[in-house]
Amino acid sequence: MPAESNKTNKRSPVVVVLGHVDHGKTSLLDYIRQSRVAAKEAGGITQSVGAYEITHNNERITFIDTPGHEAFSAMRARGAQIADIAIVVVAADEGPKPQTEESFKIVEDSKTPYVVAVTKSDSPRADVEKVKNDLMNKGVFLEGYGGNISWQAVSSKTGEGISELLDLVLLLAGVTDLNYDENAPARGFVLESRKDNKRGILTSLILKDGIIRQGQEIATPSVAGKVRMLEDFSGKTVKELTPSAPAIVVGFDGMPSIGEEFVAGDINITELVPKVVIKKAILEKPNEKAIPVILKADVSGSLEVLRDILGNKVKVIDASSGDITDGDVKNAVSNKAFIVSFRSKFGGKPVEVFAKNQHVEIFSSDVIYDLVKAIDEYIEKNSEAELSGRMEVMAIFGKKEDKQVIGGKVLEGSVKIGKKFEIRRRGILLGEGKIINLQSNRVDVKEVEAGSDCGVLVDFMAVRKQGAELSQAATK
Repeated sequence: MPAESNKTNKRSPVVVVLGHVDHGKTSLLDYIRQSRVAAKEAGGITQSVGAYEITHNNERITFIDTPGHEAFSAMRARGAQIADIAIVVVAADEGPKPQTEESFKIVEDSKTPYVVAVTKSDSPRADVEKVKNDLMNKGVFLEGYGGNISWQAVSSKTGEGISELLDLVLLLAGVTDLNYDENAPARGFVLESRKDNKRGILTSLILKDGIIRQGQEIATPSVAGKVRMLEDFSGKTVKELTPSAPAIVVGFDGMPSIGEEFVAGDINITELVPKVVIKKAILEKPNEKAIPVILKADVSGSLEVLRDILGNKVKVIDASSGDITDGDVKNAVSNKAFIVSFRSKFGGKPVEVFAKNQHVEIFSSDVIYDLVKAIDEYIEKNSEAELSGRMEVMAIFGKKEDKQVIGGKVLEGSVKIGKKFEIRRRGILLGEGKIINLQSNRVDVKEVEAGSDCGVLVDFMAVRKQGAELSQAATK
């Protein structure tokens, strides 16, 4: 029987900051840690989970900064599960919004103790009393308003109230059982994971028990490895870390899943890691008619969210974090797929040139919802009717005014004279026109079936490249 755990060492609180988009979460943390993270973020919205450690009144506090956009509800919920204490922010000039209510639900469902920060108290439109009344009407009763939930009005511009807010956090931590056993195996949660071309897989962790040391075996339910390098949240190489420190580990053999619990130390790897890991995505039936895409993101957490919110809008051929590689481009070419890139860069100029030469279409943005909007617009604009026929363009001949002679092979159904058609390359609509003459074996015909070559005279200017596809819709 294993020895009884002896959790006699006090650990610092892990705090998550939740709330509606643009209600000042990042600006609050920005002031607390005296850095300029907010200014570096696209659209002013935090787009991936990060952890930071600060000191207040000689006591440490670890903050998990979570995204505020509704697209990241799963990441926010995960952050609240990992955290010991939550700060729910509500802007003094706007009051509670849909994501504010969602944040309260997250902390209540996860039974996470929390305090409320009324941000932007310096705004000319600030009305703190109205905010407190609005919260009361939504069932959130603050101290002085019939409840026991601590709150503090703060300004991230002047710093007013922030010291008092941190006092409330430490006060709440003092009445919460936050201890650890230094002799227990190190345990905690995976916050983030990404692949670095030089160093391998970098995994951000939050340590909740034990002491994590360089050289230890480490495992999650999906992957294992060895702590080859250990860094604190600032990137400084260290030999060991104690709870509740954020850590960066180099040494996992594969990409751990976000939110997984990890164990490190004197452990039996074979007992912790299943021999076969079946991912949910494999079990789900894909939408075969959806546009094929290669998903890329800077880190695995963002990749997970991107995949979730796209859902059945697209058919995911492959998904990975890190730079766009020539392998991604080749994969896109062979599958006639797009590359959807969220904050991923090309792995060098040659890769970018290769993608351009291969005519690989790339949707790229640093704001995830701009990506989703672009894909939605593309799908709406380029949605195809049921096809009566599809032909591959194999040769392009003489052109006179708006008329073009092309040669090709019918791949599906049949191609008919007098019908309208569309020209597409890898799903991109290049234009449309009408077939005014059709030949098979140099004989005029009215229709050519699948499997046969043909020559086509079209009333259309935009047939530019071999390898494009001509399709006729049954409705046209």
